[in-house]
Amino acid sequence: MTLQKPHSLAVPGLDAAAARRWARCLPVASPWLHEEVAKRMAQRLEWFREMPDSWLHWEPAFGGMDAHRHLREKLPKADCRVWANDMAHALKATREAAHLSWNPAQWRRAHEPSAIGDDASVAMVWANMALHGEPLPGDMLQRWHGLLKPDGFVMFSCLGPDSLLELRGVYARMGWPEPAHAFTDMHDWGDMLVASGFAEPVMDMERITLTFSHVDAYLQELRGLGRNLNENRFAALRGRGWHEALRLALDSHIPRDESGRLVMTFEVVYGHAFKPQPRVPMKAEQAVSVDVMRAMLRTGRR
Repeated sequence: MTLQKPHSLAVPGLDAAAARRWARCLPVASPWLHEEVAKRMAQRLEWFREMPDSWLHWEPAFGGMDAHRHLREKLPKADCRVWANDMAHALKATREAAHLSWNPAQWRRAHEPSAIGDDASVAMVWANMALHGEPLPGDMLQRWHGLLKPDGFVMFSCLGPDSLLELRGVYARMGWPEPAHAFTDMHDWGDMLVASGFAEPVMDMERITLTFSHVDAYLQELRGLGRNLNENRFAALRGRGWHEALRLALDSHIPRDESGRLVMTFEVVYGHAFKPQPRVPMKAEQAVSVDVMRAMLRTGRR
């Protein structure tokens, strides 16, 4: 029997082809939830003693364009790189207008965002709300690890398993297939980070509840957040009758708050981890370069 490496394991129940199709879709605007999560993730940057001098924004159009601008202001001297399935769109979306102020203190000191090269490395990888839709998340974690400098870190967020409980409850009540695939628990993310070569993973989570005045707004929010990537979803096209049945079911069975608004709950998982300095293999006779010795003796990375 051949055992798969941890980083090659696929997410159970996630349709990889559907996930790739969705990843190629270009959002008109970043979802409100993604922008809000990015704001909360940015607050966690204050936990670090030193701000990164370079960083990579992974899929900025999905992760949040307002968040991108906020990070550029927070890290004005840091070199910014971008990675996306559609690089032309991402670079256009992250291009900044010329500053009109005559105050030199307000001028950008860093270059415009550029595409990440194969041999490039950065001090921080920023990936907001990306991992839960990735068919091979361990591979993505290893890719981020390869893009980081030693002592660099990744900051990410994603949906956790208690997301969309209200919607899942309605689908179960109606006898319909699941409305989404099962999302990964934060403890499993910590294990995958370690298996991918990261050190000192820190994970936490919170629940964010959105409310809506009517069913159509509820459905519009869901469409902006993504698609049903469950491999057991209904395989054919749905008709007008199905849409009306869905609206009626949601209006009748989705829980409401005290003011009568429809409730949608998300579990948001946050994580960060470091890329450690390379270990020196031990032999009977050991030769260590000066550069490696300097790296090993360096202290106060955070």
